[in-house]
Amino acid sequence: MTVLEETGIVIERVEDGIQCVNRVAQMSPGTYDLILMDIQMPNMDGYKATRCIRRLDDKKKAEIPIIAMTANAFAEDRKKAFDAGMNGHIAKPIDIEKLGAVILSVLNKQENLQNGKNNSMNANRLRS
Repeated sequence: MTVLEETGIVIERVEDGIQCVNRVAQMSPGTYDLILMDIQMPNMDGYKATRCIRRLDDKKKAEIPIIAMTANAFAEDRKKAFDAGMNGHIAKPIDIEKLGAVILSVLNKQENLQNGKNNSMNANRLRS
């Protein structure tokens, strides 16, 4: 957290998956740009928390980018994270440069998706 905060990133931390889901659900859309999701949390693990977030009624909240943070670094662990709806995966111990690269990659993909959706919506409006 300290290293990320030193780069100017504002961080909110919760204790478990239930708190994470509740926080995302209660806050205004756009409050969070990204979730770094620990997989092994008490009360609700990161996979289940991600699936709950993906099912939120508010589309903007449901589509927030989520990156798995886990000690499990095998290919099947990455697949499980992506199958749960996560956008990225980083293994512990955390390599800060790799974390930064994954964060930027996920945020850039999200921005491109949003711009693509906006562009296609605008194109559809122009055709109508």
